[in-house]
Amino acid sequence: MNFLSRLPQGARLFVVLCASGLLAAPAAWAQQDAVITPNFRDADIREIVEAVGEVTGRSFILDPRVNAKVTVLSSTPMSAEAFYETFLSILQVHGYVAVNSGNLIKIVPDATARQYAGPIGSSSAAGGDDIVTQVIPLQNVGAAQLVPILRPLIPQYGHLAAHPGSNMLIISDRAANVTRMITIIRRIDQSSDEDVEVVRLEHASAAEIVRIMTALAAQPRADGAASTTSLVADPRTNSVLIGGDKSERLRLRALIAHLDTPLEDGGDTQVRYLRYADAEELATKLQQHFTTQVQQAAGGAAAGAAAAARSPDSVSVWADTQTNALVITAPPKMMRSIMLIIDKLDIRREQVLVEAIIVEVIADKVAELGVTWAVEGASSNTPISVTNFPDFGPGVVQIGGALGSGGQVDPTGLIGEGITFGIGRISDTGVSFAAIARALQGDANTNIISTPSIVTTDNEEATLNVGQEVPFVTGSYSNTGSAGGAVNPFQTIQREQLGVKLAITPQINEGNSMLLNISQEISSIAQSAEGAVDLITNQRTIETTVIVDDGEILVLGGLIEDVLRESDQRVPILGSIPVLGALFRSRSTDKIKTNLLVFIRPKILRDAEQAAIETNAKYNYIREVLSAQGGAEGRDVQLMRGEERFALPPIEEVNTGPIGEMAEKALGSDKEEDEPQGEE
Repeated sequence: MNFLSRLPQGARLFVVLCASGLLAAPAAWAQQDAVITPNFRDADIREIVEAVGEVTGRSFILDPRVNAKVTVLSSTPMSAEAFYETFLSILQVHGYVAVNSGNLIKIVPDATARQYAGPIGSSSAAGGDDIVTQVIPLQNVGAAQLVPILRPLIPQYGHLAAHPGSNMLIISDRAANVTRMITIIRRIDQSSDEDVEVVRLEHASAAEIVRIMTALAAQPRADGAASTTSLVADPRTNSVLIGGDKSERLRLRALIAHLDTPLEDGGDTQVRYLRYADAEELATKLQQHFTTQVQQAAGGAAAGAAAAARSPDSVSVWADTQTNALVITAPPKMMRSIMLIIDKLDIRREQVLVEAIIVEVIADKVAELGVTWAVEGASSNTPISVTNFPDFGPGVVQIGGALGSGGQVDPTGLIGEGITFGIGRISDTGVSFAAIARALQGDANTNIISTPSIVTTDNEEATLNVGQEVPFVTGSYSNTGSAGGAVNPFQTIQREQLGVKLAITPQINEGNSMLLNISQEISSIAQSAEGAVDLITNQRTIETTVIVDDGEILVLGGLIEDVLRESDQRVPILGSIPVLGALFRSRSTDKIKTNLLVFIRPKILRDAEQAAIETNAKYNYIREVLSAQGGAEGRDVQLMRGEERFALPPIEEVNTGPIGEMAEKALGSDKEEDEPQGEE
């Protein structure tokens, strides 16, 4: 064992020799029967190469660039071949490789290892760390396609190349990695199992299924490769032809089987009964909407209309007014869209109770005082002096003229309002005189309070009109001057409605606010004014749009007006004389004060319960008013013999009567439909 003296310092090498081998074959025991426990600490790699050569009997040639400090620690004895495998691993760790060249082993840097001749095929390698070159033929996949995929698996000192002409891969690397690469390549290089299958459909349309599946297959794959699946529809047999990979065909067949199911209600035509919407109005809108969509898809308006009539995606919607139902014919996709739209539109809309308060206070005060007189001479029938005031009304001049005409005189037309008294003397020989005095004081107060209320649906206009029709003379005709002498006078009359008019359109916004479009009109007959040929009407109109919160009171507008009319007519100088001047003047004062305010309070009735609460409150209020008219105890009183005052029954009796039972059944059926069904 002369090699023991040459072991590096700090290394312990225990060699157990077989006695028979030592005596019989001194060279063989070193290669086969040696058991080594190597331990090296910062030893020069050249010394380890020398020790490996002594133990294994191999010859080594070291490249001048081979230089490293090696540490190997082992607690388990190993054979000579295991020691050599350990040595190869040491070379790999430090960036070197052992290249077999006949009976010699070259130790060179691994960056240049592929330039030296080595074994062909990983099976001919002495160990997994030997550098080998492998040529791999491919059968189903292009060699050039695998190079960018396998390149990251090859170390920097390795080599990977493709030969497209023979469709082969050339790999130069350590034997262990080459074996791994061969396993990966064999799994990739699989023959395609593409085929064509025919799937016959029973319920769905083959063209529709192909359209859906083509859109699904066109989605990019996770690996970035193009899809190799193809689908074709055969309308004659209503079948779908599927071509592609077996696993992909299996997936598409499962999807087609799921889609090829009958509709829940069967067929492409369904009848949808509406609960709240108007069938005729909704049918027109739906037909117009979906026809426009089909025309846009077909392209153009005129050409699109003709194409839409022939298109399988055309939609037909018509209304049955007797049952308030829609009859819809459409493809499944369109049918689902139509049903979703109907579900959103056929809902119970909220209602709005609008209560208005109209307060009008009018104060009218009138005061008049005046005197007119006339003096006529004895010798002539012409007046010597006379007074006449336009605002006084019929005076001495008017009354005298009417009496002197010789015709029939209506005294009511010559006597004004208030108190009228006269004094005078009519004589044919002496002086005649006459005087008329009139005095009037009036005080009129008018308080009008109206509280109209109306209920309407959201976004629906409601109109309330409470009043009277008043006739107004618009013309007259008389033929008293005709030759025949027959008298046939007539008058034309136009009737106008006076009273309270309320027109309102509510729009419920998000939350509790409402947008109200209001038109309010209040008209009444005014007191007759001097000089008016017919009746005079007062009219107040409000047209506005406001936003009000639920249950809040808002003032819409109003009028506060003070009118003062004073008239003082007198004879100059004489009318200014104290006391006596009253005979030469006429005074009138008219003061009108008007206060008009209009308030409004809307309330949202979101469900039937709120509507019932408001109805019961109004009903009980009217019932209490009628009961109060019947006496303190609320008993019915007799208006005339054999007749009793009408009294409303309690609201509970109305709800439980025949009409109430019918209403309860109707509401009950609706509630049952509205309530969600539990799981069975």
